[in-house]
Amino acid sequence: MAVDATSAAGATPQDSGTLGKARLAESFDTFMKLLTTQLKNQDPLSPLDSNQFTQQLVQMTGVEQQLYSNDLLKQLVSNTGTGVSQAVSVIGKDVRATSSDAGLTNGSANWSYNLTRAADDVKIEILDSNGKIVHVQAPSDNKAGDHTVTWNGRDLSGVKRADGGVYTMRLTAVDSTKTAVPSTVFVQGRVTGVEQVDGKTMLSVGGAKVPWNSVTSVVEPAQTNTATNNVPESAS
Repeated sequence: MAVDATSAAGATPQDSGTLGKARLAESFDTFMKLLTTQLKNQDPLSPLDSNQFTQQLVQMTGVEQQLYSNDLLKQLVSNTGTGVSQAVSVIGKDVRATSSDAGLTNGSANWSYNLTRAADDVKIEILDSNGKIVHVQAPSDNKAGDHTVTWNGRDLSGVKRADGGVYTMRLTAVDSTKTAVPSTVFVQGRVTGVEQVDGKTMLSVGGAKVPWNSVTSVVEPAQTNTATNNVPESAS
């Protein structure tokens, strides 16, 4: 397929890469057909020079590798643009993010939630990775604003769950007329890592994965003063 100067100039980098791979595939198919035809019809007393075909194959392979290298480079640039480079800057800092998932660490999992207005009844359910309810509680403080939830890791049977699992908090809040009260669930903790999962930038927070674009606040961790007071020795 012919490409004029106007269409080539207006093509995006992605279109150019796709076009290049398509034209390479077409050229390779044409080359193989020509090679097969020539091999079938060659003069047995004067066979074709195989070195020439080998060189052409090497050239095509080199072009193919370059196209794939360009794709990899574009992916790396895309990763940088989607927040990886920015997300790395929050490693070691404390964040708050809109997420219902929290890891069970040191025997407990922690969430916070916000009620836009006072609720008459609030029900909190903790679910495991299979969607099974392992804990239920009904807070008594249902005023508007922020609230915290701490689960001690014991399921409905009283069995202590092992650290390392990721659990989801499900919140249901209604007023006196049984109308749903809007709410938002948060997790907060120290960022220990950053990775790309299915094209999304994810932060490791408290043993769970949190989307980078769900972070609502970032703060420096509190500094611990380890200095000790010098007490002068008493004179003997």
